[in-house]
Amino acid sequence: MQTIRVDTPSAKYDVVTGTGLIATLTRRIERVHGRLPRRVFVLTSPEIWALWSDTFLSSFKESPIILFLAPGEKHKTLPSVERLLRQMVAAGADRGSLLIAFGGGIIGDVGGFLAAIYMRGIPYVQVPTTFLAQVDSSVGGKTGVNLPEGKNLVGSFHHPLAVFADIDVLGTLSDRELRAGLMESIKAGIIRDRSLVRFIEEHVDEVLGRDAKALEKVIGTSIRIKADVVSRDERENGLRMILNFGHTLGHAIEQATRYKLLLHGEAVGWGMVAALALAHRRGTISSGQADRLEQLIYLYGPLPPLKLRSAKLLAATGSDKKNVGGVRRFVLPLGIGDAGVVEDVSPAELEVAASYMLSRAKERPRS
Repeated sequence: MQTIRVDTPSAKYDVVTGTGLIATLTRRIERVHGRLPRRVFVLTSPEIWALWSDTFLSSFKESPIILFLAPGEKHKTLPSVERLLRQMVAAGADRGSLLIAFGGGIIGDVGGFLAAIYMRGIPYVQVPTTFLAQVDSSVGGKTGVNLPEGKNLVGSFHHPLAVFADIDVLGTLSDRELRAGLMESIKAGIIRDRSLVRFIEEHVDEVLGRDAKALEKVIGTSIRIKADVVSRDERENGLRMILNFGHTLGHAIEQATRYKLLLHGEAVGWGMVAALALAHRRGTISSGQADRLEQLIYLYGPLPPLKLRSAKLLAATGSDKKNVGGVRRFVLPLGIGDAGVVEDVSPAELEVAASYMLSRAKERPRS
């Protein structure tokens, strides 16, 4: 079991990763909150609840109030938020209530947003159930929902009281979900820790085989990387932007395919391929480094094929929330284990990178 501290100007909390956390959840919440509130709400998906409700409820003397959100980005919307807020009102939620986000990245984003805006803010706890949510989206306090014009355009910063990442739940995760989540760990290694890149390269069978020690190593290291970056730059004014490596075109892919074709990690995987091509073209990484990292992405694939036009992707990048004053901000690796943000990527450069990525996406089979 590992405990990783997030220490920002506005919040300090622990991210705990290990096994058996869900079955001891009440005791762990009481440690960080003092006591269990009279009204406890759980936001989850029907699928997760069907698998894990017995284990989850085993630590509660009185059953919490369960709120459901259907899976998929199409439900990560303001109408869904309004429906859930009204359900909380009807169930008697007040400022002393607690919300637990029990699910993947979408549940965590929406749950955090609910907690941020209900009565101007109530406490919440993250209990992520996917690999991606455990290593990335549950940490850092970003919450929000999508608009038709772009991803995560509405939201707020609202940190949880704690994050409990139980590795046991990954046993019911599909292979596709696991591989997609690992793209965020590959990202973390590329931008911040070359030793993580090496470990992921050298332990493919153990990681994909769900060896507990290998998974805990990757998850713990990925969380430490994000916790360190968030602690240094809570509001994404500088350093934290490097966590968006692969996300500029990744989000554009999701938007262009209406969130129906790829999982988030898969879209980020293709976005990293494009970013590596751009970095190689600019000379921030060597051809050998670009090829090594691209092959690592494919090693943990397969990534679904894409049939898109580069012009459509470039248009979608215009609504990316990282852009300021019409300038497209792009994260590029500077070798392996380092990254920087550039603001002078021309449309022509971006089109070349997108075209390269799309050519690779047509070549590679899904399985």
